This record gives sequence, C-alpha cells and structure tokens, in this order.
Amino acid sequence: MKWMIASDLHGSYYYAQQLQQAFEREQADRLLFLGDLLYHGPRNDLPRDYAPKKVIPLLNSLAPKLLCVRGNCDADVDQMVLNFPVLADYAVLPVGQRLVYVTHGHVFNLNHLPPLAPGDILLHGHTHVPAWTNFGQGNLYLNPGSVSIPKENTAHSYMTLEGSTACWKTMEGACYHQLQL
Repeated sequence: MKWMIASDLHGSYYYAQQLQQAFEREQADRLLFLGDLLYHGPRNDLPRDYAPKKVIPLLNSLAPKLLCVRGNCDADVDQMVLNFPVLADYAVLPVGQRLVYVTHGHVFNLNHLPPLAPGDILLHGHTHVPAWTNFGQGNLYLNPGSVSIPKENTAHSYMTLEGSTACWKTMEGACYHQLQL
C-alpha cells in the first residue's frame, strides 16, 4: 500500500489543489493528513489563496481515501462541514514490525512522547519543518513538513510511504530525502 502523508494545509485553496494533483500523480492508495486543514491559526501568516470554503469541497471529494488526525487549528465546527473524521487525536498504524504513532504534534512530540515501544515511530506535523531523526531505543521521528506554510526555509512538501520506504517530496514531486524504515 502506498500512503501519501501531508500536514498543515491551513485553508490554502492553491495548495489544496496542488495536494490533490500530487495525490493523483503519486497514485497513492490513501492520504494521511496530520491536521490543520482549514484554519490558519493566530501565529501564522495567511497562506497563499486562503479560502477555507473552497478547500472544503476539494477535501470532501477525497473523503474515501483520507485518514486524518486533529491539529491544534482544527475545531468541532470543521467536522460539521467535512465528510470524513478529523477530530481523532492520534492513530496507530503498523509498518512492518514497527508501529507508527500518528498525531499532529502539538500534544505529543519529542518533548512529550506518547507511549512508544523500542523501535516505534513518531509521525507528526505541526512544526512545518520536515524531519527524520533517530531517538530513544531505535525510535524514529518523522515529519512531512508543511503543504502551505513551510518554515525554516524548507520546501512546500509532503511524504510518501510505500512498503518500508519513506520519501520526502516537494509539491512538484521531486524526492529530496529517502529513508528505509
């Protein structure tokens, strides 16, 4: 199964369209979204073409293929307009012999770890900075970066996960880092 993993869209219609095009180009089976879908939040500048009302139908068209966790900018009212669950605080997915703890990153992160076993993976967005860092007892922290508001001079980006290969990509699809999990 091929997963496309993205985070921090923040209501940008421009980048929602790019995300949809990338999802189609990747021919991924599922889109795993790590939160912050519609609202930009008080600490962020408005992303390009901020238009949450236009993002809603685009995301709803992807509903059968979406798995989402709640970001710090996602609210109960967002669930009222989206046709897929967006309020789960986390998900746990098996990848080979490892478990991947999927969350947004504002509650559980490297400074406040979820219950991980040795070798498990922590996957979150929130920082808007791509990451692939070893920690703990064979654990791994992964972050796809941000679709619409990247920080620290990083690219607008997402990840793919196919088998045990993770690849960080620009919105145009260029892989700039690859990792075997």
